[in-house]
Amino acid sequence: MHALRGEAGAQIDGPKIGLVVSKSVGNAVQRHQVSRRLRHVMRTMLDDLDTADRVVIRALPGSRDAVSARLESELHAALKRAGITAGARS
Repeated sequence: MHALRGEAGAQIDGPKIGLVVSKSVGNAVQRHQVSRRLRHVMRTMLDDLDTADRVVIRALPGSRDAVSARLESELHAALKRAGITAGARS
């Protein structure tokens, strides 16, 4: 995950989230399944993001077999490490 914390109070429409799911994750069907699960999990985390935040998530091959709960915990941990979670603003 790559994250960029925007300036507080910046007049931007909302947090931007990008997904990178390469062919190493699997065939087209598997890549779309991973993308859908990641989008669903990130939807639950939007309240933790500021409107100026930018996040890019790169799915690794192991994400193909991961359950949504594991993806959610991994994303929470990555956001925390990046300092993007609520209350982490410096």
